[in-house]
Amino acid sequence: MDLPKIRIPQKYIKIAAWVLGVFLLLFMVAGLVAYSKRAELLKTMMARAISKADKNYGLQVKIGSAGFNGLSTVHMTDISVLPKDRDTLSTISDITIGVKLFPLLFGDVKLSKMTLNNGKVMVVKRDSLTNIDFILKRKKKDSTEVKGELDLAGLANNLLNQVLYKIPDEMEVHQLLFEFKENDTTQLSFLTTSATIDNGDLKSTIVVNKNEATWHANGLMEPAKKRMDVLLFADQKKVELPYLNKKLGAKLSFDTVRTELKEARYRDDTFKLKGSWSVKNLLINHEKIALNDIVVPDAKVDADIIIGKTYAALDSSSTVYLHQAKFHPFIKYTLKPHKIYEVKIHAPEQDAQNILNGFPRGLFESLDGLKVQGKVKYDFLFHLDTAIPDSVTFTSSLTPNNFKILSWGKTNLQKINKPFVYTPYEYGKPMRDIVIGPSNPNYTPLNQISNNFKNAVLTAEDPSFMSHKGFVMESFRKSFAVNFKEKRFVRGGSTISMQLVKNVFLSRNKTLSRKAEEILIVWLIENNNLISKQRMLEVYFNIIEMGKNIYGIGEASRYYFGKTPANLNIGEGIFLANIIPRPKIALYKFRSDGGLKDYMFPYFKYMGNIMARRGLTPPDTSGYGFYNVRLREGLRQYLLPDTTTLDTTAFDDDDIEKPVIQMQDDAKSLFDRIFGGKNKDTTSNRPTKTTDTVQKTKKQLRQERREQRQKEKEMEDKQRGDS
Repeated sequence: MDLPKIRIPQKYIKIAAWVLGVFLLLFMVAGLVAYSKRAELLKTMMARAISKADKNYGLQVKIGSAGFNGLSTVHMTDISVLPKDRDTLSTISDITIGVKLFPLLFGDVKLSKMTLNNGKVMVVKRDSLTNIDFILKRKKKDSTEVKGELDLAGLANNLLNQVLYKIPDEMEVHQLLFEFKENDTTQLSFLTTSATIDNGDLKSTIVVNKNEATWHANGLMEPAKKRMDVLLFADQKKVELPYLNKKLGAKLSFDTVRTELKEARYRDDTFKLKGSWSVKNLLINHEKIALNDIVVPDAKVDADIIIGKTYAALDSSSTVYLHQAKFHPFIKYTLKPHKIYEVKIHAPEQDAQNILNGFPRGLFESLDGLKVQGKVKYDFLFHLDTAIPDSVTFTSSLTPNNFKILSWGKTNLQKINKPFVYTPYEYGKPMRDIVIGPSNPNYTPLNQISNNFKNAVLTAEDPSFMSHKGFVMESFRKSFAVNFKEKRFVRGGSTISMQLVKNVFLSRNKTLSRKAEEILIVWLIENNNLISKQRMLEVYFNIIEMGKNIYGIGEASRYYFGKTPANLNIGEGIFLANIIPRPKIALYKFRSDGGLKDYMFPYFKYMGNIMARRGLTPPDTSGYGFYNVRLREGLRQYLLPDTTTLDTTAFDDDDIEKPVIQMQDDAKSLFDRIFGGKNKDTTSNRPTKTTDTVQKTKKQLRQERREQRQKEKEMEDKQRGDS
């Protein structure tokens, strides 16, 4: 059925045409007036901008001359920017800027072209002052203003637009210098001898530190389409910044870095950004990461970033490539109503050798050259709601499929199945070589060690050692919660497996790479049954530090009690377990008559009750052997008088660097902090937090420590003489 045709009267069409014509005429007249007055408008706008810069930022801006060059192009000369009471920040001899007229109608200033000749930007630092302090000053002022509703998505969208709007479609820059000076000494300089954008094609030449190197940033630049693809590289050498090494002690270099922006859109209060970043032969060296160079031959990140009103996230659709290995990260940070941190990593099942080959070179020294077969997959989950930190979620699982070790690399992880030589370190220096085997008279097989000691150590250090696969996720989870609430590191999650690997196979350097290597080696040992639990425990008991230059239960039982490990009673076992976190202060726990100080009593009841509940020792209301612990008589003459008060934490702050070789986490001295101190009620079951205190100068404490070291040395010499 045909719809009836609607006829518009001719007079209405004429009226509409007249109205449209009038509006067009008014627009043209306004345009002509504005064009004729544009010089005055430019002068007024410049005066306002200069006044605002002075009022808000304390900047003195000078412009030698300014005028229009065409319909929408402004030409300026002799521009300078001088912060109040500071060095000149910027000078430009000649610059021509063209803007797009249509976006200008909506308040957006988009550059169509730019030509710049002979410019200079100089950041100067003198002592603690710089000539860019005005930025911080403005931020502090802004922070006192009333803030509206949080909108990270809108902020990100506006920020990206402002950056892209200031990149012209056509550009020609010559002799633009950026310098950073510190106390009149140039630390960094980048001279852009030429940089052009021609129909989206970016080419540039940058001279670094006065011909030290020449860089290029070339590629595609289409700001109007929100697209870019830029490659940064240097002529005939790596891109590197020696200033980082000088200032931060870090070495960083690479062959090429490629940055690509593929898409950016803002819709429904959500900002989405799609892009990629890749690097070739990235070299990193920093003492906190590793003591040697870490090299990433080939890495790429395909990133999908999502920003909402109250959160920012790297979506799980993102992919990280390390050579032939890949994984999908998810990272989310929520600001309101309270802060929430989320991290997920999923590595789909893939060839295990590709995973090993994907690790940066130099990251895992002991695993260099390791050959494996089979497949593995990995999943990691971390979720922390800061409003309820005890609900933190932490899981990590590396799942093998027909995984098998074909050949060892630099280190044979099964070497401790046979007798071997262990070298403990103190203050970064090797102490002595210790044979872990029958040829050492102090070596003690597991079946010749008292159950009292074994059960006490396992209860205090790692209760589930015999059943776990190297890690206890619940322990890690609780550690995160405790450390977050305390806002400092007070609890660790290391198992005996991790402590053993750290000391036997790895260097004594505390770096991130060593910790990662420790975790991987533990997984290889535990999940491939390379070493039995019994052998791991036996080696652990024979290398554990139990006092100054006292290693292993064989040496410790004879040193403190003059008996073999097989004859240790329950009290002696609990005492020796107690000193593992801080073995060097063991003798300070004794009174001058050889008995334990009273503050140790609650610890004995606490640990003894746990062991009794687990059926590891009979219940005992008298303190689980506390009163039966008696220091070997030959050592008592070296003890300090009972009236001496000593801050044992002073031993952790010695002038010499703290030793990094330990068989436990420093945080486990929490028991000492809970039960330590004096004037304790020895009948109380409730632990009370106290610490030894002392009103002495650091010089007096150092003198006492020197005297104590001398006494300990005399004790060691006497012990060796007696034996």
